[in-house]
Amino acid sequence: MPLTVTYWAEHAWLDTHVEPGVLLEVRDGRIAALRQETPAPPPGAEILRGLTVPGLANTHSHAFHRALRSTVQVGTGTFWTWREVMYATAARLTPETYHALARAVYAEMALAGVTVVGEFHYLHHGPGGVPYADPNAMGEALIAAAADAGIRITLLDTAYLHGGLTRDGYQPLEGPQLRFGDGGADGWWERFSRLEPRDHARIGAALHSVRAFSDRDGYERFAERTDGLPVHLHLSEQPAENAACQAVHGCTPTRLLDRAGFWKPTVTAVHATHLTDDDIGVLGGAGAGVCVCPTTERDLADGIGPAAALQRAGSPLSLGSDSHAVIDLLEEARALELDERLRTRTRGHWTAAALLRAATATGHTSLGWPEAGRLRAGAPADFATVSLTSVRTAGPVARLAAETAVFAASAADVTDVVVAGRRVVRSGAHTLIPDAAGELASAIGALRA
Repeated sequence: MPLTVTYWAEHAWLDTHVEPGVLLEVRDGRIAALRQETPAPPPGAEILRGLTVPGLANTHSHAFHRALRSTVQVGTGTFWTWREVMYATAARLTPETYHALARAVYAEMALAGVTVVGEFHYLHHGPGGVPYADPNAMGEALIAAAADAGIRITLLDTAYLHGGLTRDGYQPLEGPQLRFGDGGADGWWERFSRLEPRDHARIGAALHSVRAFSDRDGYERFAERTDGLPVHLHLSEQPAENAACQAVHGCTPTRLLDRAGFWKPTVTAVHATHLTDDDIGVLGGAGAGVCVCPTTERDLADGIGPAAALQRAGSPLSLGSDSHAVIDLLEEARALELDERLRTRTRGHWTAAALLRAATATGHTSLGWPEAGRLRAGAPADFATVSLTSVRTAGPVARLAAETAVFAASAADVTDVVVAGRRVVRSGAHTLIPDAAGELASAIGALRA
């Protein structure tokens, strides 16, 4: 028997405007019909008070980085010193402890309105790089964790073959990095090919960066093998990456990949913080997406990237919480605009609607769920409701509810979340993992023991 349920949204964001009184009829996990001008809930309808928006897409995640929260806020340093703390955490994870941690992290995401996550996954093997009996045990742990938390996942299985790129060339994997490697591009492909999608999970591919995958490993071959899949990579997050690439290859990372015909609409560059005007033109001209992660980029002192210029050039923008300094896609959306205001000293680069699209439809498309991310008939029944009566959101008129959600609300204002028609969050509580905070504390504490 198909699941049939009716939700009544007090207010709903319908891609361009806020509509009062919207009925969402759900059948078998999809929106079967959307009816406007319904001023009161019909008998038996599930009531969603506040502003209902499509489920949020967290386009870039490293689940285990959640264990670093607060720990890395002591002292000073750079991205590179932060990375050493991150490696130490990676060294302690097993499939079992990673599942426990990711399950709680994904529950935190659900509580923040996230209904799909793009997990940029490179922690593949056991200590010393020894494969587990199931070579994809760590990836399978993440897929299972998402199911437990009631959200969708795109597992972006990552090729990470080198320890870094310096002016002297590519460096070997060492220490905790040995867990990331597959011995070569063919070894990565053989393991990657064993992964199977499920109802809640799709499989994508990733290159960690030009620091960890070289031209000799085969950019063209990688692009051919993964054609049609969502493909992500870190791009020009740090000036040092650009300088090393210029010294070794005589060009920027963007141009290096462009020589191999790498860029296309199914490819998403993550960060893209330090780009030349030529780089921006290359990415935009190819229609390649860019995922911006403002809370991580400011936390790691990466810098403010040329997001507005990238969008003008033709690159769709999506958002991610990346290192999970905070998990709040509304904050990521807000920060995209506010960081650009700081950089340019001008207000109003994106409308609230444009920022919500970055957090919803564009992110879903980047992750290989193009049918999702909008409230419309036929789409997956994935949506989240933001309170309009909290101390942060009370006061503005209802027609400005999108502006209220983006520029005033936080993850704490998300009251209800529906995924595939099933209520995953009700009145601010997770229905599948009631003690998400306790599970986070336990999972993170186990890594310190």
